Amino acid sequence: MGAIYIGISGWRYEPWRGVFYPPGLAQARELDYASRFLPTIEINGSFYSLQRPSSYAAWYDATPPGFIFAVKGNRFLTHMLKLRGIETPLANVLASGVFALREKLGPFLWQFPPQLRFDADKVEHFLSLLPHDTGQALAIARTHDDKLAGRALLEIDAVRPLRHAVEVRHESFRDPAFLALLRKYNVALVVADTAGKWLEVDDVTADFVYIRLHGEHELYASGYEDASLERWAARIRAWAENGDVYCYFDNDIKVRAPFDAKRLMGILGTA
Repeated sequence: MGAIYIGISGWRYEPWRGVFYPPGLAQARELDYASRFLPTIEINGSFYSLQRPSSYAAWYDATPPGFIFAVKGNRFLTHMLKLRGIETPLANVLASGVFALREKLGPFLWQFPPQLRFDADKVEHFLSLLPHDTGQALAIARTHDDKLAGRALLEIDAVRPLRHAVEVRHESFRDPAFLALLRKYNVALVVADTAGKWLEVDDVTADFVYIRLHGEHELYASGYEDASLERWAARIRAWAENGDVYCYFDNDIKVRAPFDAKRLMGILGTA
């Protein structure tokens, strides 16, 4: 059996204060609190901008032993460059401080924009660049540009495996050639529940499974009913028979994500 990690996407949300977070809890202690409630969290800020080594180090220190971070890859590669000319930007992502997470560094999540169509050559080039251990990642990070001058972290504590997952939203990715590329590079295809807005696929393409639950009926807002969580638990148990499973709730607007995650953990017996 693989390990099962149930968590949330991000942790710093104003509506959560006084609902999930106790009244009066300092904002600086929110990650400390959330990481004692759940075993894994996606770092969202890394999607919008390059973070700093000091931030990653602080997040490492705020979380307990055994905790796992998923790191959301920077949108500059996927949404702005649309997978073209990404060698140096990828180096910048890897040099920005992720190595400070040490053994708490879990999968990288690469989210493609809804308008990005499947292009086999572009996608294969992107997948071929992704490092599969921290030694490979360090070699890439050393090629960063001047944007990281004076703020790069180019040191690892050990050579550790790295995993990658890709979340796609355009229907053109419903293509056997895309699945074959993911399997070739051992990259997981994200199983995403988007309240019917974008495609849902559940093909296993790597030695682990990555799930994102964005809302059962309303994107980013609605919670999950007990029957739905039971169905997701059954799927997760089946997938875990062959490898690790990471599942993140991204229905944060109405403060459902942490509570739905906790309920799913209870059903699975991992709480």
